Amino acid sequence: MLWKLLMRSQPCKLCSFREMLSAPRYKPFLSCFPYATDNQSNKENQRTVEKLYKFSVDIRKIRRLKGWVLLEDETYVEEIANILRQVGADETAVANILERCPEAIVCSPTAVDTQRELWQSVCKSKEELVKLIEQFPESFFTVKHQENQKLNIQFFQELGLKNVVISRFLTTASSVFHNPIEKNKEMIRILQESYLNLGGSEANMKVWLLKLLSQNPFILLNSPAAIKETLEFVQEQGFTNFEILQLLSKLKGFLFQLCPGSIQKSISYSKKAFKCTDLDLKQLILKCPALLYFSGPVLEERIQGLLKEGISITQIRETPIVLELTPQIVQYRIRKLNSLGYRIKDGHLANLSGTKKEFEANFGKIQAKKERPLFNPVAPLNIEE
Repeated sequence: MLWKLLMRSQPCKLCSFREMLSAPRYKPFLSCFPYATDNQSNKENQRTVEKLYKFSVDIRKIRRLKGWVLLEDETYVEEIANILRQVGADETAVANILERCPEAIVCSPTAVDTQRELWQSVCKSKEELVKLIEQFPESFFTVKHQENQKLNIQFFQELGLKNVVISRFLTTASSVFHNPIEKNKEMIRILQESYLNLGGSEANMKVWLLKLLSQNPFILLNSPAAIKETLEFVQEQGFTNFEILQLLSKLKGFLFQLCPGSIQKSISYSKKAFKCTDLDLKQLILKCPALLYFSGPVLEERIQGLLKEGISITQIRETPIVLELTPQIVQYRIRKLNSLGYRIKDGHLANLSGTKKEFEANFGKIQAKKERPLFNPVAPLNIEE
């Protein structure tokens, strides 16, 4: 769930020269529509259009989404398609990749080939590489800071991260590889020092660090000063070093991406909503660390959603982890439990909370218990003779 929160859309800047393009101050009325006009079609590079047709690319999709690439004087349709075919992409895959990421045809073939070598170094096979490019073409064709990418890949491998994890970083957290390697090394050092200062052992540090990075690579985009400031603030709230390590593990390092101001707002709202003491709130946060980053409106929506289902504040305080569920998920799960005659407002919220897999497992147990016969039909009867 947290991974989804971490995941945020970033603008895709694929080639350095595109940043030099400046949009016109005023646009003609017809240019606001997604389909090309006859006048716009006349300005298109016909050689580019013909080459794309040759590879069975749907030109209408490109015109609708990123028609500017068809206006470029210099494109590399055949060169890029050949690189993709060299790694095993068939005709359909090539067409799909170019439709999803038309910017690829204005990237330098030399840079793209270098990118292929970088990605291939962490892929088991060409088939795996093609699959990644099909799923994340924008990340693959972000051909910048390639020397940084190369050095960071080597650094992460030396650190002990598996290639499958590094390949996931390349596709979903590519900005981490654009950092100068010195910055990533400094952040790793700060994380190691923080772990040891919080009472972590030297023997467990590598396992802790690799798990943290695999769960949340975006932590490397922080600054050392921000991490120290956040840790000091959490300690000031009365959490022990051991408890902070617990929070770090449960939040998958997301704690380091929170600033003291946002944490303070979340703590203040939670304290007001639950009408509890500082000590009580601390225990609630240890049970549900998400309370540290929920904004007031989000927390209020989730509490009100539970109250509307007949669940009391007392029940929520006993099992605050239920607040990690959206109101829609809560309603769906309550309906499923009600279908078995299970009244959640009279029971324990543990059967409602948890991941989808955990909930389905609990639901199965309740269902099996309900369907179990009241007596064992094969058991011998005690009949007096």
